[in-house]
Amino acid sequence: MKKRALRVGLIGYNFMGKAHSNAWRQAGRFFDLPAEVELDTICGRSPAGVKAAAAKFGWRRTSTDWREVISDPGIDIVDICTPNDSHCEIALAAAAHGKAILCEKPLSTGVVRCEEMVAAVKKAKVVNMVCHNYRRIPAMALAKRMIERGDLGDRIYHFRARYAQDWLVDPAIPLIWRLQSKIAGSGALGDIGAHILDLGRYLVGEIREVCSVMETFVKERPLVATADAGLGAAKGSKKTGRVTVDDAVSWIGRFKNGALASCEATRFACGRKNQVTLEINGSKGSLAFDFEDMNRLKFYSADDPADARGFRDILVTEPVHPYAGAWWPPGHIIGYEHTFVNTFADFVRAVVAGRSVQPTFADGLANEKVLDAISESARKRAWVRV
Repeated sequence: MKKRALRVGLIGYNFMGKAHSNAWRQAGRFFDLPAEVELDTICGRSPAGVKAAAAKFGWRRTSTDWREVISDPGIDIVDICTPNDSHCEIALAAAAHGKAILCEKPLSTGVVRCEEMVAAVKKAKVVNMVCHNYRRIPAMALAKRMIERGDLGDRIYHFRARYAQDWLVDPAIPLIWRLQSKIAGSGALGDIGAHILDLGRYLVGEIREVCSVMETFVKERPLVATADAGLGAAKGSKKTGRVTVDDAVSWIGRFKNGALASCEATRFACGRKNQVTLEINGSKGSLAFDFEDMNRLKFYSADDPADARGFRDILVTEPVHPYAGAWWPPGHIIGYEHTFVNTFADFVRAVVAGRSVQPTFADGLANEKVLDAISESARKRAWVRV
């Protein structure tokens, strides 16, 4: 019997657009999905840029108007990969047209907008998901299974996480949209801190309270040179603009179940390109993970014989491991792009079944409430309840 076809409209085509395009193309090739996925339309503001992306990634049509994509009755899924400040407007329109929606993180640029998005998808009864792809790293899904199974004991004591990059260390990096609060919402906090926060909520539980510090190390940056000086700096100009987001943030917190959190997100860690490290300590064991070795999960069990205790390596590539069976034989590792494919496969199944799939927009709202509390704590220099 011929499978149902799901036609995707992708809004945005740069870094995340590339990752998402690959995932839509590969999901049905490696997972037995209940529908065929068709890369129908890719949308972007630059006609030349979006045409080049369509040709490179295999999209059937192009558009420079996202409203045109959303109003197309042939589009089933709207995938939002635009700057953060446009997520809400696009999602509200997509929900009103009855589209299933996948949205890049963070969900939006503040609690109010996130609440509007949650209300819209609830009213329209459309399947919705925030693309926190790190949940679909096989090692992270296995960690979730092990914690729920009680492998770490009946109580979690600590969640420690660090997300570190170095791409902003150079003060000559221009004032791009990710450094402007009106567009991005926040800096390292929402860009990469949102990921480790989501993993903490996924693995350990909801956050009760936080206390944080934030810093912007480079407060002025060159404006982007454009042909129209009104949109930036004229070519050859040395004009600068103010950075209005954080470069780094550290926070401690307490989960509702009593576990303690200690987290850091920075884009100023020289030599760290995309380091994500986690450690979770429980009453009978611990888990440790490093994204730079993403196919391994380290596990310590207090139930091991006293003379044989120590962290063991679990190579998460066996068919019994989450998602791993869809890929290669044991020991043949996967990479960053596969986390998106795993995510999109789950999303397609949910769309066909008409059911919820985590993390939903409601999860994105819950994440945003903690992010806002972290920002408030840094401003007030005080503990803040979520």
